[in-house]
Amino acid sequence: MSSLVVSNVGKAYKRYPGKWARALEWLGGRSQHEKAWVLRDISFRVEPGEAVGIIGVNGAGKSTLLKIITGTTQPTTGSVRTNGRVAALLELGMGFHPDFTGRQNVFMAGQLLGLAIDEISARMVEIEAFAEIGDYIDRPVRTYSSGMQMRVAFSVATAVRPDLLIVDEALSVGDTYFQHKCLQRIRHFQSKGTSLLLVSHSPETMNSLCQRGIMLEHGRIGRIGDVTSVMDYYRASQVRRMTADTAALPEIVETGSSTAGRDNKTVLASKTGGAVSAKIYGDQSVIHTGDNIHLAISVAFDLPHDDPHIGFGIRTKMGIMIYEANTHTLGLQIGPVDAKANLTATFSFRCILAPDTYELVVGVADGGLGDGRFQKTIFFDQSFFVFEVVSSKHGVWAGICDMAPEVVFS
Repeated sequence: MSSLVVSNVGKAYKRYPGKWARALEWLGGRSQHEKAWVLRDISFRVEPGEAVGIIGVNGAGKSTLLKIITGTTQPTTGSVRTNGRVAALLELGMGFHPDFTGRQNVFMAGQLLGLAIDEISARMVEIEAFAEIGDYIDRPVRTYSSGMQMRVAFSVATAVRPDLLIVDEALSVGDTYFQHKCLQRIRHFQSKGTSLLLVSHSPETMNSLCQRGIMLEHGRIGRIGDVTSVMDYYRASQVRRMTADTAALPEIVETGSSTAGRDNKTVLASKTGGAVSAKIYGDQSVIHTGDNIHLAISVAFDLPHDDPHIGFGIRTKMGIMIYEANTHTLGLQIGPVDAKANLTATFSFRCILAPDTYELVVGVADGGLGDGRFQKTIFFDQSFFVFEVVSSKHGVWAGICDMAPEVVFS
């Protein structure tokens, strides 16, 4: 049985020519309006465990469609059928009362999602821990920033794994750290069988989370199919709409740590997790595309190991692994280590990443096997810390990595 079935849905709003036309219609019984159609003939299914993304320009009808699916707006034509528990994160703070505390709003929002008061009470500690807003949970929501509202809204909407999770662009409000955290929870739900309906302007988000895509054009389905082909079509449609004029590039304000680090370089990002710590060093206060950077991973071993290895990975906030390697796969041998030994492996490389935020994956293992696997994992953290890359000061380019081509004219 499908998690969601949308059949021939259409939505029209009444448009009156003047301020008295509505009253004349009420008094005379004669229609004074014309219908402005926002959606027409929308039909699709979302199967259990499937992720479907909806994309389109502003005004294409994406948010209206989600409101119809969640029942906050009724369709003019057609029908919507859902099965199982549905959780939705639509407009920021929808259903929140500004004068009530975050805790009180959690109970109200949870009941709107179909949770009993006892269920909400049992999960309140987990909701608070995930939202990470501290004492603000007992303060009025009107004192919250937009990011704090999103933290509470997402935490309560996903307190119980839904059968169908519907997410609008609300996640774009949160800070980078919490966006990563939300996406990890979404991926976890997907692995457990949750269906996902996602509205986004980001092709990268769609490609990483969804199997199928739907592009809305002027309130109709302009394209539906596998997510890659839909995203290619969307990009092509955007190129056609672009003019030759380019907007001025915004000025980049450099921020970062000024603490001197390894070899008198600046510590750009760092974290200690138990017996493992990692630091990114560079020559400037931020990481620019094209910079030479150094990643130092330090390990304090508590037991002896015959063949330890240290590795790292870099992935996007959508979970796409850009690069992953370790001393074993790089053909390097550390050798046996004793208990209480301390070891630092420093990886140096040129940053070719596009401007964005990224997650650092850190791992330590023992007993390298011939196919790149290990006999034993000592430490592994797939989101050790988040770091940011900003634009290079030299040259303008587009894409996911800087190929730094050399040009010769002949």
